[in-house]
Amino acid sequence: MGSTVLSLRIDGELLDRLRSHAAKRGMSVQDYVARTLIREDFDERFKTAVDETEKFYGAEGTEAGREEAPAPPRDHVRPSAGIA
Repeated sequence: MGSTVLSLRIDGELLDRLRSHAAKRGMSVQDYVARTLIREDFDERFKTAVDETEKFYGAEGTEAGREEAPAPPRDHVRPSAGIA
């Protein structure tokens, strides 16, 4: 896979913030921006895959489709081990 040049015009304040974030990670601004875009693209593709899986299988069996088990009644007594 080759690379292509992308030129952006951004204001100085944003560039300063990008420089600061990149410096904290020991990266160049270009690398920081590229990694951020790659991560965002992955997150979007992952969410799409999850949504498609839920459509295919339904919400059952997924965290979103699970209901919490009802709590036992307050008068329920659980026998202790070893007591006769």
